[in-house]
Amino acid sequence: MPDGRPDSSQQPLTDEQIIQNTIGKPDVLNGPITLVEYDQAWPEHFAREARRMSEALGPRAVRIEHIGSTSVPGLVAKPIIDILLVVADSADEPSYVPALEGAGYVLRIREPDWHQHRLFKGPDTNINMHVYTVGSVEIERYLIFRDWLRDHPAERDLYAHTKRDLAQREWRYVQNYADAKSEVVEEIIARALAALRS
Repeated sequence: MPDGRPDSSQQPLTDEQIIQNTIGKPDVLNGPITLVEYDQAWPEHFAREARRMSEALGPRAVRIEHIGSTSVPGLVAKPIIDILLVVADSADEPSYVPALEGAGYVLRIREPDWHQHRLFKGPDTNINMHVYTVGSVEIERYLIFRDWLRDHPAERDLYAHTKRDLAQREWRYVQNYADAKSEVVEEIIARALAALRS
């Protein structure tokens, strides 16, 4: 989810799955993760990308949201802006991919077996644009997690502590690090959902 895949039913991806889902060769890290302190410029970077995406897609961009750690003030993060783009049908690539590619975005990940998730990289800013279909359960999970961390400093600090601990380890792919955070992410989402339902 935030920086990774939020679905608790999903097992960590194997190297073979990472390679299979990546368009081109996946970037090999073979080292620790670089985290930086929160940057006040991140919301501006998101806003610029959101404008570019909106101009490229028009009404086909059903929803654009800043997600992930860079969307939570005070939270350490990889210096990559995570963006959620909601379209009518993420599996219908001809309906939106050419327009995004025309604006300089590059499709890097295609996961038809996982909520039809697509991931694009940006033309000039380090971003991860996550594309989902209207109504996907993952959309609200991203937003619940983000908003809960924004409003609950103790949860944000717990997540930051976990990220710092995991970031120091050696990872072959960044996705392996993202998968390793799943347990704490699921715990936080569960508490957020319980609070919202009560």
